[in-house]
Amino acid sequence: MELGIYTFVENTPVSGIDEKRSSWERVQHLIQEAELSDSLGLDVFAIGEHHRTEYIASSPSVLLAAIAAKTNRIRLSSAVTVLGSEDPVRVFQQFSTLDLISNGRAEIMTGRGSFVESFPLFGFDLSDYDELFAEKLDLLLTLRKNEVVSWSGKHRASINGRGVYPRPVQQPLPLWIAVGGTPESAYRAGALGIPMALAIIGGYPEQFKPFAELHRRGAEDRGLSKPALSINSHGFIADTSQEAVEIAYPAFKTTMDKIGRERGWTPMSRSQFDASITLRGANVVGSPQQVIDKILFQHEIFGHDRFLLQMSVGSVPQKKLLRSIELFATKVAPVIRKELSDTRSDNQISTVV
Repeated sequence: MELGIYTFVENTPVSGIDEKRSSWERVQHLIQEAELSDSLGLDVFAIGEHHRTEYIASSPSVLLAAIAAKTNRIRLSSAVTVLGSEDPVRVFQQFSTLDLISNGRAEIMTGRGSFVESFPLFGFDLSDYDELFAEKLDLLLTLRKNEVVSWSGKHRASINGRGVYPRPVQQPLPLWIAVGGTPESAYRAGALGIPMALAIIGGYPEQFKPFAELHRRGAEDRGLSKPALSINSHGFIADTSQEAVEIAYPAFKTTMDKIGRERGWTPMSRSQFDASITLRGANVVGSPQQVIDKILFQHEIFGHDRFLLQMSVGSVPQKKLLRSIELFATKVAPVIRKELSDTRSDNQISTVV
């Protein structure tokens, strides 16, 4: 299983501190996080596109390019690119350029987006939300496949035999589709043969199993091999479970309550948070052993190929965040890799016998 980090580059006041970091300082911290993840052997570092005051991530490809220059092996992805309000040609060009800078480490993770600020910002009608994504995904897939492109659609000007450059190192440039809770999106990703990132940030993991099954069925219905599956979750790791909760809860609550006020949710209570970090809860918060147990528990449900953890759900002290990454890479990842490697070996042996 691939293991990695994703972030929206959140920049809000840390609990107990009134002043938030400057944008410059937060970006320097982001690069620290990516460098540490790379040096300790994590597989993926991803940045999600957002256009809100609490995030510094409106241009993931630019941030990832800066990180590419400071890292050697870690894969660099968006998480997600809000394709409905983007120009697919520019998305392809930006990530092809990132692929050249990083010598073949770029990925695009695209989705419809959990926030909608980018649509009015760039002049798109929210009533076209689903149609925009489907049409622009079609163009992006065409761009991955063809150097010279002819394409027409409803919401973007046609392209008539135009070359799109530069071309990436990787052929094709890797693409994932992120799905939050729409069955049609899961099936579509599978039918297109595209890996899916399934965001589990609430409820119980087993509630999301039907989405993984739809993804697999979509591929089977088209005679395609099963595409890869990633589980993306909120979480935090500390040396002890008590410390993990003390750090994560105030940050989680600040962020989720702000979103909740916008969407009509009730404020997060401590009892709700505590329930969410149990084995069957959505949030992956705790000591290294608790996180190991939770990842393996979810793997029994999904059999997924990748797990990405968002540790900055609300701002936390930078030293604590770096420690969380260190524990993930040095305490959690080796055990997960060994356990799943042993499982595969056992399965192979039993098949041969």
